[in-house]
Amino acid sequence: MLPEQQKQLISLIQAAVARLVPGASPKILLERPKVAAHGDIASNVAMQIAKPAKRNPRELAQQIVDALAGNAQALVASAEVAGPGFINFRLSHAARQAVIGQISAQGDQYGTLAPSGEKVLVEFVSANPTGPLHVGHARQAALGDSLCRLFAARGFDVTREFYYNDAGNQIENLAISVQARARGISPESDQFPAEGYKGDYIVDIAHDFLARATVQAADGKSVTASGNIDSLDDIRHFAVAYLRREQDLDLQAFSLQFDNYYLESSLYTSGRVEGTVRALIAAGHTYEHEGALWLRTTDLGTGDDKDRVMRKSEGGYTYFVPDVAYHVAKWERGFHHAINIQGSDHHGTVARVRAGLQGLNLGIPKDYPAYILHKMVRVVRNGAEVKISKRAGSYVTMRDLIDWVGQDAVRFFLIQRRADSEFIFDIDLALSKNEENPVYYIQYAHARICSILKSSANLLTQAAGADPSVLTAPSEFALMQRLAEYPDTVALATQELAPHHIAFWLRDCAADFHAWYNAERVLVDDDALKLARLRLAQATRQVIASGLALLGVSAPERM
Repeated sequence: MLPEQQKQLISLIQAAVARLVPGASPKILLERPKVAAHGDIASNVAMQIAKPAKRNPRELAQQIVDALAGNAQALVASAEVAGPGFINFRLSHAARQAVIGQISAQGDQYGTLAPSGEKVLVEFVSANPTGPLHVGHARQAALGDSLCRLFAARGFDVTREFYYNDAGNQIENLAISVQARARGISPESDQFPAEGYKGDYIVDIAHDFLARATVQAADGKSVTASGNIDSLDDIRHFAVAYLRREQDLDLQAFSLQFDNYYLESSLYTSGRVEGTVRALIAAGHTYEHEGALWLRTTDLGTGDDKDRVMRKSEGGYTYFVPDVAYHVAKWERGFHHAINIQGSDHHGTVARVRAGLQGLNLGIPKDYPAYILHKMVRVVRNGAEVKISKRAGSYVTMRDLIDWVGQDAVRFFLIQRRADSEFIFDIDLALSKNEENPVYYIQYAHARICSILKSSANLLTQAAGADPSVLTAPSEFALMQRLAEYPDTVALATQELAPHHIAFWLRDCAADFHAWYNAERVLVDDDALKLARLRLAQATRQVIASGLALLGVSAPERM
């Protein structure tokens, strides 16, 4: 049922309720029954208001049905009371068929909203520049890019941001690892740093550093190696630039571009970290204990279970302090909607960052920023888990996945499950060409429609104005209902920060199309029916392509 039709039916139900139970103001929700045989749309409005009105819910539900008779026939063919007081509606043929005209009129704007000017910043991937991007980063990339596409479809002004953690112990470990390899020390040697990085990429960095190579990072700045093996600062500077460039190439292989890159180091050089700490001290939210500076996170209403160290007794800030400063910068840049996509190992950061923001008294909401915390991805090939990449040394990289199965499969597979569920990426399934592979199944539906339309190219102008009232087969009604659900699915996926809803919808829509195609011939002798079915095929192709685009997946015309 189209959103506009839902609003119309809700308005009619509200009017009926107002006449039967004056003063009642229920929240009327329309839902699709779990069992298709029960109808197209259901409402529990009678059960909501029966108890306070001291009425029998089934009797009240029947009175609502009777009150709607004569007023809703353009939308509803029949309505019946079920169970303890549910009202099940069956849509009229015209209501079901209306979706064809709407898709024809709106084209690729079907399911979208006009720009509202409201800004949202989505921060994702945000990897330490210490190695290639791994499968966890790939999941973030797929989730983040799809979420940005969803918000854009809902009218938001979207900014994609990558936060480089280019400060801290991991960067030091990177520098001493490159220095060791430049000196010819192998990872197997006792002289190699205990916490050093062992992948082959470290050898590549060391080689280029000694060769005084020049690299260009994502921000366009060039860095030339000094070749001075004794200068850890020179090595660090070059290695970070080198890996920023490598990660940028990984992202390009994923067809992903960011609008902004933000350096953690800039929070220190600009004085933002120190300024944030001073502000929290001045606000009275800190205390000294055993030589360390603590933040009273338990007093700031964000759910933290104990106070947290800000400045360690030996000096240096804990990792959440620059995060607080960073989010102040987001807020001050006008991003009052901010979403972070991170691994589930960052769970403890959420309450600490929010507590720090509350302590600054800047009017920032307690739930700022929003978080999506994703769980790990296991990669399986030939029935066995794949754990090691020669390039990275200890993990499967984003580039590995793309090289093995292609960008489309990587994106779809990493989006098709809830972010907070663990996921097994089956390489063999992603490469298969059958209906068990959801990417192939959906793309094949799109390609099949394109084939139909291409073979009937001379009829498409006529089909654009075909009368959909002749589309009355059960499989046609099922497909049209699925198409009508697309705008609500886009809205739900955006609201819940859950792109997997689009993946589910696409799989269901492809199944409905294949069922229709197998049950009904498109190019029949009846001209009116043939043209109407071509119009339905074109509408289905359009919405499948739009749904795939929201996931960053291509819609091939041939397979």
